[in-house]
Amino acid sequence: MPHDTIFPPYFRWGVATSAYQIEGAAREDGRTDSIWDTFCRVPGAVANGDTGDVACDHYHRMTEDVSLLAGLGVDTYRFSISWPRVQPGGTGPANEKGLDFYDRLVDELLASGVDPWVTLYHWDLPQELEDAGGWPERDTAWRFADFAELVFARLQDRVASWTTLNEPWCVAMYGYADGMHAPGRRDRAAAMHAVHHLLLAHGAAVDRMRSAGGDHRFGITLNLTPAIPRTEADVETARRADGFGIRMYLDPLLRGHYPSDTLADLAEEGIKLPMEPGDLATIATPLDVLGVNYYFTDTVQADGAAVRSGPTTALGWPITPAGLTDLLVRLHREYPPIPIVITENGGAFPDEKPTPTIDDEDRIAFLSAHIDAVAQARHHGCDVRGYFVWTLLDNFEWAHGYGPTFGLVSVDRTTQRRTLKRSAHWYRDMIMRHVSI
Repeated sequence: MPHDTIFPPYFRWGVATSAYQIEGAAREDGRTDSIWDTFCRVPGAVANGDTGDVACDHYHRMTEDVSLLAGLGVDTYRFSISWPRVQPGGTGPANEKGLDFYDRLVDELLASGVDPWVTLYHWDLPQELEDAGGWPERDTAWRFADFAELVFARLQDRVASWTTLNEPWCVAMYGYADGMHAPGRRDRAAAMHAVHHLLLAHGAAVDRMRSAGGDHRFGITLNLTPAIPRTEADVETARRADGFGIRMYLDPLLRGHYPSDTLADLAEEGIKLPMEPGDLATIATPLDVLGVNYYFTDTVQADGAAVRSGPTTALGWPITPAGLTDLLVRLHREYPPIPIVITENGGAFPDEKPTPTIDDEDRIAFLSAHIDAVAQARHHGCDVRGYFVWTLLDNFEWAHGYGPTFGLVSVDRTTQRRTLKRSAHWYRDMIMRHVSI
């Protein structure tokens, strides 16, 4: 079914970014270190020794970047707030200069006809809070709720859509279990404690913001990677991956309890979640929207070896658009009704230098196939209300540094010059077709 016929006028078309990946200005106007600033200074932690110190210099080029994204015809821009820019050290009063930047950004977006969609946490925990134990410690959940209140108080009069956390699975597993991301710890029990406290932080923040009144939409963004067993012998591996990667988050958020089989798996490891009375009720505070970040479906096998067949992106991730349809249909059938927005979807591809533009036909094919997959899901009755491309600008891609390019817009690392790729023009034209229907 052509996607031109299935998306309603209220469907949101957007792009997404995150603070540490694009802002730069790491030590300006009162900002202090996040765990990523610290992690980038660890030899070998990040490819090529790259850091987010300058990134895309968005802090100084914000007006230009808003003009770029408005020129794409998008109606929504999802961005994140830098915790150590707004609340240096993670406690105490707001840093007014930090909040002023986001004030200007929101006003610039609204003046350009673009709706701001705030993500409060996209991985940049203030280093002082990590020094106090980080997300494995219960107190961090309350510190996050305090931070959310600070930002909400300043921006709530102009921002309707609020996401608490981006990808708590990545925060916990990459940061505390695998050591691949900041803060670089390798402690599985600590990682599972982090999962619970991240979800608790989400619920507490939503409760506080909602109690302040006003007409707002609150949600959380999860990265959901379905696991498909390669053979019958791999079913148990897929069940565990599904439990720890999908149901561990969706079940407490939407059903009010953790999956029993996953809790049993943890018990076999000698790990118990640090739950206290009332936690699950807080975590299950009603959501207005569920953000889904989808990149691929993983085929798994019992020995843990990667199974790759068919086309992949530059990072070796399989290109599996049909998996997005399957995931959305599953959410529709297995969980209580909730509006869904695809808050990230995109691919890293080896872009050539502009002559005069970058002909990234592989990215266009990727985006088109996944938008078609969303259309198919809507055809099956799934309440999907938006699609945001990851990402606007080629940026700092965490431990990969500046190697992978996900952006619709190329950024020259020396001059910071922005160049629209062919995919940016394609996305603009595709959106224009929809708004003119």
